[in-house]
Amino acid sequence: MTPLNGQAQQLLDTASKAGLPPVYEVPVDEARERMRKGFISGDPEEIDELRDLRIPGPQGGIPARLYRPASDQRLPLVVFFHGGGWTVNDLDTHDRLCAILAKKSGCAVLSVDYRRSPEAKYPAAVDDAYSAYRWALDNARSLGADANATALAGDSSGGTLAAAVSLLSRDRRGPRADYQLLLYPALDYFEPSTPSYEERGKGYSLDKRFMEWSWRNYLPDSWDRDDPYLFPLRAHDLKGLPKTLVLTAEFDPLRDEGTAYAERLQQAGVLVEHIHLDDQMHGFAMQTRAIDRARETVLETAAKMGAYLLERQRMITGDL
Repeated sequence: MTPLNGQAQQLLDTASKAGLPPVYEVPVDEARERMRKGFISGDPEEIDELRDLRIPGPQGGIPARLYRPASDQRLPLVVFFHGGGWTVNDLDTHDRLCAILAKKSGCAVLSVDYRRSPEAKYPAAVDDAYSAYRWALDNARSLGADANATALAGDSSGGTLAAAVSLLSRDRRGPRADYQLLLYPALDYFEPSTPSYEERGKGYSLDKRFMEWSWRNYLPDSWDRDDPYLFPLRAHDLKGLPKTLVLTAEFDPLRDEGTAYAERLQQAGVLVEHIHLDDQMHGFAMQTRAIDRARETVLETAAKMGAYLLERQRMITGDL
C-alpha cells in the first residue's frame, strides 16, 4: 500500500508537536479562530478581481466573495461552498483555494459563506446555499459571468452542500448546473461505520470524533435518516444530475462515501469522473503551499472544470 505523502506526514508531525487539544474539545469560537489562523497565514493568492458581496438570503444577508480572472467577456460561473464541518471556516480560510480555482479554470468563482452550526442547524446552510446559487444565476451579468455555463463546487461539508443544491435544483425543477466538483465530500452519516472510518478514523487530518462533533452541531432535534439534502448518498434517485468530478483521498474517513457516490452516479447514467489520491489525506486541497501533489491536483482539477464549462459556453453561444 502507498504510504501517506511525506509532506502531508510533516504537517501531522508539526501539529502533534504543537500539543493543542483537538478543535472538537474546545469552545466553538476558539475552534473557529484556530482554524482561521491556520489557513489565512502567508501571502494571499493573487487574482485580478476580488469583490466582497452580500447576497439576499432567507434569514438576512449572506456574505460572499467573487474571484474573477481578467477578461472583457462573461466567464463561466462556479458557486463554491467551503468545508469545515458546517461549524468552522469561512470566506477567508478558503480564499487561497478559490483564487487558484478561478485562475486555473478561467471561471468566475463565487464563494458563499452560509450560516454555520450550532447557531443555525440544518437546513439553514442548505437554504442559504440554494438561495445563493439562484441569486448568482439571476445576477450573473453583474458578476461578469455567464449563467449558461455553471458549476457547483465544495470541499468536505461544502461538498455536501454542493451535492444538496444539485439535488434540490433538480427536484424543484430549477436551473440545473452543468457541472459539480465534490472535493472529499461528506455524503452520509458516520454510523454505521464504513471501512474507511475504521481504517482512517484516527491519526490523520480528519478523524471520526471531529465528524461526530460536526454532525451533532449540524443536526436539528428531529431529522430523517433518508433525507437526500442532508445525506446525498441516501438519495433514492441520482438521475438527471450534472457531470460530476469527485475527488477522494486514501487516508480519509470520508473516502468510502465519496467512492460510493461516484459509483451510484455512474449507475444512474450521470457523466462522472472519480480521482482517488492514494497518498493524500482529507483536506489536501487546503494545503497547496505545503504539499506539492495537492497543488498539482487542485490545478489539474480546476483546469478540467474550466475546460468543460468553456466548451459548454461555446456550444450555447454557437462559437464553435
